[in-house]
Amino acid sequence: MKQLLGFIRKEFRHIFRDPRTMIILFGIPIVQLLLFGYVITTEIKDAHIAILDKSNDEVTREITHKLLSSGYFKLDAMLDNDGQIDNIFRKGNIKEVVVFQQDFGKKLERDGKADVQVIADASDPNTAQLLSNYTNAIVQDYLQKKFINYHIPYEIKPQVRMLFNESLKGAFMYVPGTMALILIIISAMMTSITIVREKEMGTMEILLVSPLKSHHIIIGKVTPYLILSVINAITIVVLGNLVFGVPVRGSLILLMFVVILYIMLALSLGILISTIAASQFSAMFVSIMALMLPTMLLSGFIYPIDNMPVVLQVLSNIMPARWFIEAVKAVMLKGVGAGYIWKQLLIMTGMTAVFLVISMKKFKLRLE
Repeated sequence: MKQLLGFIRKEFRHIFRDPRTMIILFGIPIVQLLLFGYVITTEIKDAHIAILDKSNDEVTREITHKLLSSGYFKLDAMLDNDGQIDNIFRKGNIKEVVVFQQDFGKKLERDGKADVQVIADASDPNTAQLLSNYTNAIVQDYLQKKFINYHIPYEIKPQVRMLFNESLKGAFMYVPGTMALILIIISAMMTSITIVREKEMGTMEILLVSPLKSHHIIIGKVTPYLILSVINAITIVVLGNLVFGVPVRGSLILLMFVVILYIMLALSLGILISTIAASQFSAMFVSIMALMLPTMLLSGFIYPIDNMPVVLQVLSNIMPARWFIEAVKAVMLKGVGAGYIWKQLLIMTGMTAVFLVISMKKFKLRLE
C-alpha cells in the first residue's frame, strides 16, 4: 500500500508540472462550458408526446390526428387525469403533454373559444419551444380549415407551460452534455495517452521490474484522473449554477454517484485504448474518433436522438454519454431519485464492468 501511494503521488507531480496537461484539465473545460452554453442551437421531429383528452369529442380527436400526422409528434400515452402528468414527465421519455378541456367541441361551437393546454418538458429548452410553437401552429391551421365557411370568430387559445426550465435557458441542456464530453476527454483520453507514453519512453519496463503488480500500476495511473475528473465535474456544476443558473434539484449524493460511475466507465475505456494504441498520437486519434465525436453527435448532447436515422438511433444505445446525460439531466433539472434513472445506472454499471474486465485482462497480457 505504501508503494502504491508513492506511485500515485508521483503521477500527481508528473501531471502538475506539465503545463499542457494542466491546460487540458482545467482550461478546456471552462472554455467548452462557456462556448456550448452560449452558441449551440437544435431542431426536432418525432417527439414523444402524451394526450389528456377530457372531452373526447370529434373536434379533439381530429386535432389529435392532425398533430400526430404532422411528422413532429409521436403519441406515447393517453392519460386519464391531471395527476399523471408530473410522473410521466419525470420518467424522461415524454417531451410534451397536450390537455383538452372538458366539453372542448361544445364550447368551441357555442362560444367560439376553447382552451388547450400545452405542457412541455423545458429541460431541453429549444425542443420545448419548438414543440409548443408547432402545436400552436397546427391547432390554428386546423381551426382555419375546419370553420372556413363560418362567420363566427372561432378561437382556440393554447396555454403553454414549460416544466423544469421556465425561462428556456439553453445552458440547462448543454451543461450536462459538456460535463459528459469533458469527463471523456480527461478520464479516457488522458489516461490512455499517459499509459502509452510510459511505453514509448521505455519507463514501463522499470515499472515491470518494480514490486508493483499490474493492478497497482493501473490504479496508480487512473487515480489522479479520477480525482481530477470529480473536481472538474464539481467545477462545471458550480459554474453552471453561478453563470447560467442551472439548478441541482435532486440529491447531490446521487448526482456525484452518477458522475463517479461515468468516470469509472471512461477510465476503463482509456485503459482499453492504451492496450490497443502503439503511440500517443494513435491513442489520441482513437479517443477522438471513438469517444469525443460520438459523444457530441450520438449522445443527444447537440442533436436530438429522435431526429436521427434509425441506424444511428440504435448505435446511440452503446454510447455511454447518452445514458450519463439522461441521468444527470433527470437529477439536476427534474429532481428525480434513483428509482427514475435505474435503467441508465444499470446500463452504465454493466458497461463499466465489461470494459474494466476486458481492459484489465488485455493490460495484464500486455505487461506479461
